[in-house]
Amino acid sequence: MSKRLIYILLPLLIFAACRSDKQKDVDFSKEFEVPDSVIYDGELEISEQAMEDIVQNISSPVEIAALIKAVGVPFSKDYLATTDFVDDYNTSFQKAIGLGIFGADLGYQNMYNKTGGVIDYISAIRTLADGIRVGQFFDFTTLKRLATNNQNLDSLMYISVQNFNQMDRYLRENNRSNLSSLIVAGVWIESIYLLGEVIKEAPNAELSEKIGEQKIILSNLMLLLKNYERDPSIKKLIDDLSEIQEIYRDVTITYEKGEPEAIEEDGMLIIIQNDKQYIEISNETLFQIIDKTAEIRNNIIQL
Repeated sequence: MSKRLIYILLPLLIFAACRSDKQKDVDFSKEFEVPDSVIYDGELEISEQAMEDIVQNISSPVEIAALIKAVGVPFSKDYLATTDFVDDYNTSFQKAIGLGIFGADLGYQNMYNKTGGVIDYISAIRTLADGIRVGQFFDFTTLKRLATNNQNLDSLMYISVQNFNQMDRYLRENNRSNLSSLIVAGVWIESIYLLGEVIKEAPNAELSEKIGEQKIILSNLMLLLKNYERDPSIKKLIDDLSEIQEIYRDVTITYEKGEPEAIEEDGMLIIIQNDKQYIEISNETLFQIIDKTAEIRNNIIQL
């Protein structure tokens, strides 16, 4: 499994700690009734591999936060979504997409070792996760202990892809795979929002290029969401994101084939393909994307 996949979504989405091997598997669908409002089967069943491929290609919040930190931009709590109104997230749509948004914010805080406010975000995440009946996949006691210790960042980012796969599998088995897609969408939206806010304060070519890269990633995310467009809430999200996708038409991404290179790693011969990617994005297009993403994100969190 690639390092990119290991760190991609839930390591900072929710920093989900692996469940104890001693914990018995439970059929959670028999413990409660699932409201009809959260049961929605898409036009087509999305395989676990397809979901994993899409997740793998979406930049993780930790990658985004690391990039922001690497260019010397200081932490700002003003960028974070407020947790004050988490109890007002009443629908399954709001809870799932909010789970992604708050998880991305939690990752941003932990990259900067800002442990003071993470408990509020962990509590919000727990509320939302329980609200869509997936809280059983997260060990919140361990989560709080690790998140409040600056020395445990590696542990916090430890593989939770397995946990996401467990959660996604559970949701799909219970005809709620639309919620997995919304969690992924929440991560994407908040990650791009964070990048955009930083760029507005401190313009940076590398961060701008990262925004440009999202043209392809957004296309993949839209394909995922469109499988559930019969859901009115998801249809509204698709329509909103389509406005960003339209702006991305003015972004050009080209590739140049490079010469392969052989290197030795851990006693093994590895072939690296040195392809290059070039992104052309004007300042006008960049800020249109940033502003539209912020508008969509703020409409989601300002209930």
